[in-house]
Amino acid sequence: MPSISSNKKSSTPPVPSPSNPVLLATQSQWLFTDSELLRSPSVLDGMPIESEHTSRGKGVNFIMQVGILLKLPQLTLCTASVYLHRFFMRYSMVDLPQRPGMHPYSIAATALFLATKVEENCRKMRELIIACCRVALKQPNVVVDEQSKEFWKWRDTILHNEDLLLEALCFDLQLEQPYRLLYDFLCYLHQHDNKPLRNSAWAFINDSIFTVLCLQFTSRTIAASALYAAARHCDVSFDDDILGRPWWEQLDVELRDLKRACNRMAELYERSPLPKPGQRYPSITGNEGDSTDKTRHVISRGNENGTEDGYTDERNGSLSPGEISERKRSAEPTIYPLQKQKSSPAYAQRLY
Repeated sequence: MPSISSNKKSSTPPVPSPSNPVLLATQSQWLFTDSELLRSPSVLDGMPIESEHTSRGKGVNFIMQVGILLKLPQLTLCTASVYLHRFFMRYSMVDLPQRPGMHPYSIAATALFLATKVEENCRKMRELIIACCRVALKQPNVVVDEQSKEFWKWRDTILHNEDLLLEALCFDLQLEQPYRLLYDFLCYLHQHDNKPLRNSAWAFINDSIFTVLCLQFTSRTIAASALYAAARHCDVSFDDDILGRPWWEQLDVELRDLKRACNRMAELYERSPLPKPGQRYPSITGNEGDSTDKTRHVISRGNENGTEDGYTDERNGSLSPGEISERKRSAEPTIYPLQKQKSSPAYAQRLY
């Protein structure tokens, strides 16, 4: 006979869009520390770390340009970019006398070919090769002859590198997409209709693909970091739940990791040309306490003030009974955005 305690529901609301534990265990081997990134095969072969990051970015840009020509969705391009970043943690780009280096463009084409099959957005080999030729030649309208040496060179390169890529990835092909997690987070926090916020967060993830952020943080942390940076940019704050937990605890992420990821992206933006002379990107310091963070809207106990259930809003005074009921419903354990909204979000499109 089951005990009474086993039938009681936990008082803690569930984490929105819980991560697949099998995927988490598999993906953990693809997270690297700063010191490990400084010992990548290309760096050990003498390539400066800045040059390696630039070459990675060029490879990702190649994927994006080919994907645009093939009209591939952003999730497929993100998958291919992660494959490329992981591959170059196992292989070098540097040419040595005993072996040639792996060119970012050839691996980018192979990664995209593999990603289209994994994400079930397949394109014909002929279409992929023609798109690669046009991007490599920087002539989007050039006519590519299927019997030309250039066509067959790309075909043989992609087919040869596919087995090499699969082996380097240890056949870990399933990824947890930060885009899907971001949409789930927005729904959970009732911000899916906030267009400036969601577009800003979406653009953050788009930009992160060009960096090694996917090798340093989980997809969940990247999605939450995008939401954090967008909230700071749009001056938006999220309410605590009925247990007094800030929004990042509700999403099962650490505030320290969010700020680290945002600062890594800020470093990228600082190295990029700014639209206006003298403009600087805001830095996110770790000096703020959890309760004083700008993205947190604190809800504290207030029984002594006679409010219903003892909840007060520290910014706007006591909550009304209707607002209290709404906050309770938002924390109920039955809320899973993907179960209620299975169609793709309207804003899920490339922002470039």
